[in-house]
Amino acid sequence: MDASGEGRRPRGARRGMRVAGLLVTAAALVAAAVPASARTPADPPSRPVVVVDCFSKAQVRPEEYLLACGDGNNRLVDLRWKSWGPHKATATGTDMVNDCRPNCAAGRFHPYPVTVTLSAPQTWPATPDLRRFTTIRLLYTHAAPEPVAKDVTYPLVY
Repeated sequence: MDASGEGRRPRGARRGMRVAGLLVTAAALVAAAVPASARTPADPPSRPVVVVDCFSKAQVRPEEYLLACGDGNNRLVDLRWKSWGPHKATATGTDMVNDCRPNCAAGRFHPYPVTVTLSAPQTWPATPDLRRFTTIRLLYTHAAPEPVAKDVTYPLVY
């Protein structure tokens, strides 16, 4: 550059370039940080939805699930989960049901093949950072235990 100052930017222009560079850098940092910290309702939850058992224990893909918490006369066993998602979970297994003949203490357990679907996830009041399935559907693939229908849906209240 010569002594006349030709080819140099005026002092105010250099200051403006520095400010613009700082603003671009700050915008890039904000853009990089926001997606990592911001979650929208459309984002999937970071923790899987659970099913709560009779003992208020959260379970994911349980191999067994007790349906009759009071007396233990109905339980799902050998559950093989085909899917476990944020809205629905599906498994096949066996519903072991006590016939209670002549009474439940003397009755025998009988196996009924079944498809199990868990759905309607909601926040679990006992642990607000978890969502739990609130509905269970049992679709008996052969016969259903008397007097149960072949396709039944129950609320999960635990």
